[in-house]
Amino acid sequence: MGTGVIDIWQQHIKWAPFTSPGHWADADMLVVGKVGWGKPHPSKLTPDEQYTHISLWCLWSCPLLIGCPLDQLDDFTQNLLTNDEVLALNQDPLGKMAIQLPPDANSRVLVKELEDGSKAIGLFNVGNENLAVKLTWQQIGLTGNQVVRDLWRQKISANIRTALRQLFVLMV
Repeated sequence: MGTGVIDIWQQHIKWAPFTSPGHWADADMLVVGKVGWGKPHPSKLTPDEQYTHISLWCLWSCPLLIGCPLDQLDDFTQNLLTNDEVLALNQDPLGKMAIQLPPDANSRVLVKELEDGSKAIGLFNVGNENLAVKLTWQQIGLTGNQVVRDLWRQKISANIRTALRQLFVLMV
């Protein structure tokens, strides 16, 4: 993940106690699609970094400001910006920002409480190698059987056990 996103991440997690409806922490513009002024160019973020980028902004309830020309969106960028299930996290009426659980060396877990009582969980690999992120229901305040939905793929996930590619996020 680019140093800029890591820097924003480290600064931004401090805003969780202050984020609520009408009080949004702005992590800056989204850098997806064609970016830049004068001579726009494709984002320098990899596809996995772009998934991470959108996921973080939605989990954090940040304003979603895009600077790319809408008439020049490629299919990938349009799908990033129009995934209704991921966008619903950003627009959840409770307005809480996800909190970060104590981090491991190369993984991060963000948990966002939603108005309907459910939770959105972002599992992030911030290292350079594939890894398995381990998380128990107890760590996020849940017990018993839970329905897990992969919001990017928009389907119920029968098995949450998955190895995360470098810089990839799985939201459930």
